[in-house]
Amino acid sequence: MTWLLPVLSLAAIALAAIKWLRVAQREHYLAGSIVFMRRVWIAGRPVNILEEVMLAGALAGYALAPDSFWPLLGCLGMVIFPIGLGYRGRTSPLNWTVRLRRTASVGAILLALATALLGWMITIVLDGGWPGALAMAAVVSWYAIPDLVLWIAAPVERRLSEKFVVRAAGTLDRVAPVVVGITGSYGKTSTKWYVRDLVSGTRRVVASPASFNNRLGLARAINETLTDDAEVFVAEMGAYQPGEIADTCSWIPPSIAVLTAIGPVHLQRFKSEERIVEAKSEIFEHAEVAIVNVDHPALAELAGRLGDRKVWRCGTSEGATDVRVRQDGDLLTIVVHSRALGEPVPTGPFPANLACAVAVALEMGVPPAVVSDRARRLAPTDHRQTSGRSEAGFEIIDDTFNSNPAGAARALEVLVGAGKPSGRRVVVTPGMVELGPRQHDANLRFAAAAAEVADHLVIVGRANRRALLRGARGGTVEVILVDNREQAVAWVREHLGPGDAVLYENDLPDHYP
Repeated sequence: MTWLLPVLSLAAIALAAIKWLRVAQREHYLAGSIVFMRRVWIAGRPVNILEEVMLAGALAGYALAPDSFWPLLGCLGMVIFPIGLGYRGRTSPLNWTVRLRRTASVGAILLALATALLGWMITIVLDGGWPGALAMAAVVSWYAIPDLVLWIAAPVERRLSEKFVVRAAGTLDRVAPVVVGITGSYGKTSTKWYVRDLVSGTRRVVASPASFNNRLGLARAINETLTDDAEVFVAEMGAYQPGEIADTCSWIPPSIAVLTAIGPVHLQRFKSEERIVEAKSEIFEHAEVAIVNVDHPALAELAGRLGDRKVWRCGTSEGATDVRVRQDGDLLTIVVHSRALGEPVPTGPFPANLACAVAVALEMGVPPAVVSDRARRLAPTDHRQTSGRSEAGFEIIDDTFNSNPAGAARALEVLVGAGKPSGRRVVVTPGMVELGPRQHDANLRFAAAAAEVADHLVIVGRANRRALLRGARGGTVEVILVDNREQAVAWVREHLGPGDAVLYENDLPDHYP
């Protein structure tokens, strides 16, 4: 019967692996992401610390009685916890891609090697039997294996993907479009679509789809969408660490480079806002033209250090001397070199992003009158403060693709003007993530601001529950707690009617608590 121990241990690990492979896939296979998400689940649901307690208990019990069934306590912990992290996934189901299968296979091999080596060491130190030693070794090894696999696999995956990058680079050389690279902590996607819409009709434009903004995503975008008649390729470029944009620009060198904004998004990875500025500014290395949103002091200072190329200073502040978008009530006035560009634009486009896009269009030779006309017809960017009306008659503001403090603050301003003056206003949010040490305070301030303008605050999940509750404490807003977005939507449908308005601010996949 003792040989059931290693069998049961491996079965438990296989079940746990399904959960954490899904997390790894959602977190872009970044080494360290498993440890980070374990901490997130413990912070969101403190009961999940029991997994570590059960592991410690299993180790202590096994050390006292090597031939006992104590390893099963550790197995039970890894299967049960984290409570709330599902195996299948509601919003982000596991997708058994080729890369995921490779990751799982490498993990299985490493686990087998680690289990054999550590099991041998345990038998020597504790003088126990092989079955229990292998079971305990497997349980202990499991906690280090997932992130170790991601760390080992990163250079291998990069090498395997090189053929797609080489093919994409060759296509770029052959088609030779003008490349517009766009990066920033936020505002990348909106600016990309604005550029596409302002330039299309004058030149044949292809833009990278959706949020295909990393190395492989851009390679796929080029290989699948860049046609031979393309004159302009607009590439959204994201980064999770320094050097990533520089690497992308080495094979997609932008002639025109845009930096939309700087903020604390992904601060837990970059550690400081200064490093974020440094990483994002890599996009200007090979660019002939730099377009910078100078509303942030750090970017205004950066624009002054880009004098070896043409620089457009854009934004909403007085420092935006080249293109400034000024909000006047329900209208946006585009000012180019101190002169208004045509008629005002109805509110809808994000002002600073619009300013950067206008600069791109003018730099590419689109006539000012044409830019002005097209700016008035810009389509809203999906899930970024887009408005609609439900069948029940209440207004819906969809800002679910937003996770930055500046955008969230602006979304509250949109909510204030939504619905009827006598209608109820509701904010539905799980809060903002990936803000590092600023996450708690940013969510606290957002909840405090929401409490000033909303009648109800529906807090989704547990990732930021404590901060949001604390922020809402000083207002008169009624707080409703739900476990997931589906419950939040059900509450909204049950309680809102004609004249009311709801803001859905951010949305987290269910690998977050």
